[in-house]
Amino acid sequence: MDRGGRPGAAEQEQAARSSPVLELSGIYKRFDATQALADVSLMLYPGEIHALVGENGAGKSTLIKVMTGIHSPDAGTILLDGEKVTMRNSAEAQRNGIAAIYQEPAIFPDLNVAENIFIGHRDRAFFVRWRDLYHQAEGILARLDVRLDVGRPARGLAVAEQQAVEIAKAISLDVRVLVMDEPTAALSAHEVSRLFDQVRRLAQSGVAVLFISHRIDEVFAVADRLTVLRDGRLISTRPKAEATPEQTVKDMVGRDLSEFFARSDHSVEDVVLTVEDMAKEAVFSGVSFELRSVEDMAKEAVFSGVNFELRSGEILGLAGLVGAGRTDVALALFGIAAPDSGVVKLNGRPISIQSPQHAMRNGIAYLSEDRRRLGLSLPQSIAANITLSTLRRYTSRLGLLNTRAERKVADRFRDRLRIRTSSVDTPVEQLSGGNQQKTMLAKWLNSEPTVLILDEPTRGIDVGAKAEVHQIIESLAKSGIAIVLISSDLPEVIAMSDRVLVMREGHQVGIFAGSEATEERIVAAAVGAG
Repeated sequence: MDRGGRPGAAEQEQAARSSPVLELSGIYKRFDATQALADVSLMLYPGEIHALVGENGAGKSTLIKVMTGIHSPDAGTILLDGEKVTMRNSAEAQRNGIAAIYQEPAIFPDLNVAENIFIGHRDRAFFVRWRDLYHQAEGILARLDVRLDVGRPARGLAVAEQQAVEIAKAISLDVRVLVMDEPTAALSAHEVSRLFDQVRRLAQSGVAVLFISHRIDEVFAVADRLTVLRDGRLISTRPKAEATPEQTVKDMVGRDLSEFFARSDHSVEDVVLTVEDMAKEAVFSGVSFELRSVEDMAKEAVFSGVNFELRSGEILGLAGLVGAGRTDVALALFGIAAPDSGVVKLNGRPISIQSPQHAMRNGIAYLSEDRRRLGLSLPQSIAANITLSTLRRYTSRLGLLNTRAERKVADRFRDRLRIRTSSVDTPVEQLSGGNQQKTMLAKWLNSEPTVLILDEPTRGIDVGAKAEVHQIIESLAKSGIAIVLISSDLPEVIAMSDRVLVMREGHQVGIFAGSEATEERIVAAAVGAG
């Protein structure tokens, strides 16, 4: 109390934080036959980081859109500081201090950093005091401990820097509630750590943060409370101290995932694929061409000295840091970037893979890590995507497509892989990330491969879909398919693989099997410490 008996500043702040700044109560939202939200309630407090988790399709995105004025709820109330509000659009939500940033930052590349930060300020439209603008932008970034030249064009900013500009933009608009939807998806571990520092500073200033992520470890690293949605309904809200990753996952998927990351007893058979001293010169890396001098090309290699055998029914994990050359090995085996030297044998017979068509004819398939750009044709239907790599099977001599046969095989894979859709005519872009991943997997399984290369098969999908993909991979190995599994998720690689091949800076540095394949040994090999 102050001398007049009134609450002091600290007590006033504590009292403010005891009441939610934003409260959603009994929210319902339906789209045609889909009940997206049913009786969902959520309270966001000043100074708190509140995590919202759930599988794809759980209702997270719909709830965010209700909060930010994009969707109007069919029923329920929204209270701001205890007063009922109706937000008809995102601009109205923004005026109420509610803003959202997403996985892909909405940056104007031709404007500079300061202009991007203040782009939403209409009062600056006719007359701009540039010196004040830059000074204020520098002050906001300083609050986040971010060092950026505010006069620098936004084009060329790293994703982490773009996220910082987005947060600064929200601060400039006097944000009171900030929604962060999958903000770490494209960030490195170091960048994630920096982002979390910025989020904590924001919360310490009194902002209520709603943090959404598929990564359970991140949720527990940054959140104060956790809310779980499943099938459009509220399942649980707990303080982090009362929550566990295992319970959170169980709430998300509605079942115990004790089998998660686990392989059952299985057998491996004869050697299917043999790779001997395979190497690729650095004319280009992946599919991004680079202009280099002849001298540089002679000195550098994308990878070299790769040697392994792969057996029928075996899962060989490829581990290593980003840039170690794992994907480049996969691209070489699939003929996208054919190797320059070495020997590749299939069932003991040397083969020369010069193109993806040649790889497919030899029974090799490759599931890309980038399903949206390289793996799927998003506007096309599920059926069209599943048959894309084997289209000749479904066309007549006159080039006419047999859509009946196409749908029949697509329906078979929909049932086999449990692709959640009412029709295989549904455009792939309307599916959740997990179901898109299953569709891409179906496309390559339809080519009937002997060797299947899976590059980051569970990236960007929720924990329930991840468990389903693991079960599919396990069943494929049991059926006799030889699998190469590339993943940046080390526990996934260790648990799913029979052996783990580790790469560092384009070189194979070890193969670990059984009890040898521990996180400590693999990390030590990957960073050159072992």
